[in-house]
Amino acid sequence: MSDKPSNILIFMTDQQHAGTVCPSHRLKAKTPNIDRFREQSVSFTQAYCPSPHCCPSRASFFTSLFPSEHGVWNNVNVTNALSRGLFPSVRPWSVDLREAGYDLGFVGKWHVSNHQSPAEYGWNIARLPGAKIMAKGDDSETQYQRARDRELKRLMNTGVANPGPERAPGQIHRPGYESYTHYGVRENPFRDSEVVDLGASELQRLADGNDPWCLYVGTLGPHDPYTPPARFLAMYDDDELPPLPPSFHDPMDDKPALYRRTRDRFSQLTEDEHRQAIRHYLAFCSYEDALFGQMLDTLDQTGQADQTMVVFLSDHGDYVGEHGLWCKGLPAFDSAYHVPAIVRMPKKESQSQSSRESPPQSRPRSIDIDAPVSLLDFGPTFLELAGVKTTKPMSGQSLMSWLNGQKPDAWRDSLFFQTNGNETYGIQRSVMTSKWKLVFNAFDYDELYNRRDDPDQLYNLAKNPAYHEIVRELYALLWQHMIRHGDDYINTYIMTALAEYGPVIQDK
Repeated sequence: MSDKPSNILIFMTDQQHAGTVCPSHRLKAKTPNIDRFREQSVSFTQAYCPSPHCCPSRASFFTSLFPSEHGVWNNVNVTNALSRGLFPSVRPWSVDLREAGYDLGFVGKWHVSNHQSPAEYGWNIARLPGAKIMAKGDDSETQYQRARDRELKRLMNTGVANPGPERAPGQIHRPGYESYTHYGVRENPFRDSEVVDLGASELQRLADGNDPWCLYVGTLGPHDPYTPPARFLAMYDDDELPPLPPSFHDPMDDKPALYRRTRDRFSQLTEDEHRQAIRHYLAFCSYEDALFGQMLDTLDQTGQADQTMVVFLSDHGDYVGEHGLWCKGLPAFDSAYHVPAIVRMPKKESQSQSSRESPPQSRPRSIDIDAPVSLLDFGPTFLELAGVKTTKPMSGQSLMSWLNGQKPDAWRDSLFFQTNGNETYGIQRSVMTSKWKLVFNAFDYDELYNRRDDPDQLYNLAKNPAYHEIVRELYALLWQHMIRHGDDYINTYIMTALAEYGPVIQDK
């Protein structure tokens, strides 16, 4: 067996609900390539992102740190961004791989920093023709002004005249704004096919070299608006679409008002239009499946499949009509956080570098792991596979024991989430166990859900006196995590310290 470390191929979609790749889920999309891939892979069925938003979640994936630790909280290139890039002290795991001799290829969506390029962290970037090169060295004010100029130009040039009373299918009228069309058809949405073509070329380059490699391919689908190519939409007949989710008609009267205000953005759509949106979303997932299949085919053609760990995942989920919502954001429902995470191990090595004296195992076949897993866990996994020790602490845990068919000696029993609320702002912190989910909303009242008895999160129990002790215990866990991971929501001023229980929770 060769001593050359295993390669790593990462395929990350954008905004994909975990149920679209789960065989038993009502939202299962037609994904023949992923289905075949699962047969040789480990599927982490309870994988979650740390924040329901592209930039903080992607930053967490590339650093294995929480937003409070890496410094990215929302969209880094908009006018009112809370932060525009990683803290200077942050060391993504790619730096460790590069220093260990890995050749790193990067294709597609980054969206981690407005001024720090993947190249600064060891990646060789393959750009699409015409792609803009990120400006470097600009101070915060310059970045702000550039974003403001861009957004003002778009605002003034889009034409916001009253479109009249009639709506096109899937169209949402917004007085004073341009109309938004929720779904449609495009033959090359977000240029994803070009991204994957470029990824296939980059894979060939890496395979022709002598070094171990890591290739990241990031597409933008199935992000809204849901616009798959027509041939994939034709795969779905109206009579075979899943029904609207059980929570679709939830009035959300017991939930934060912002949730209702967000839901009301989609209230113009009829129930049939919501179903059509589901159809387009699933078709978009099928398109992404075809692109992933193209990368798998290229990997096979290069003869590197047996030496390569392959990872399929997404940066965050999508509500897909749950509670009448779409897209992602501040509502803390599981669907915005739950992501697909499927890993196929290389045949040449299924043991960690630290245990190479053990004989290698063959690939597992269709193993489902229901332990709580985070996107933060992949960085430590890649480094252990490569036999690399990082010089910086990480907040994730390596998945290698699970991937080698062994249960770790110790594994978490809860997950924690952080968001400051997209670009509308709103501090929200959550803790989730197998049974409970507590959501602290600094902008409104809290939420408590019994995930076993109420999987659709219809009934907020936070104000029920019978559950106050549960709330108190979960708050204690939440505060321990917040303090341990450098969360900056620690100001004790009377007008800002709005948590139901503070960090110093006394015994009864």
